[in-house]
Amino acid sequence: MPTILFLFGLRFFFYSEEHLPIHIHVQIGDGRAKIDVITGEILDNKGVKPKDLKRAVETIQLYQNEIIKAWIEYFDE
Repeated sequence: MPTILFLFGLRFFFYSEEHLPIHIHVQIGDGRAKIDVITGEILDNKGVKPKDLKRAVETIQLYQNEIIKAWIEYFDE
């Protein structure tokens, strides 16, 4: 379960057996969310506060190319 970024108390990571669409998991405290890297759509949210979700989406947009590159390298796609 590689961690890609850790910013603002938010941990951005993949699980080792992921699937398309390219997405990333975000954790802060006990809250977790899954966000589509391309569209910024929140695919799932379990306890992440709206302000933290907004920050997570903004961070994903800022680091989108790096996240996609990490996905491709890790999953060899």
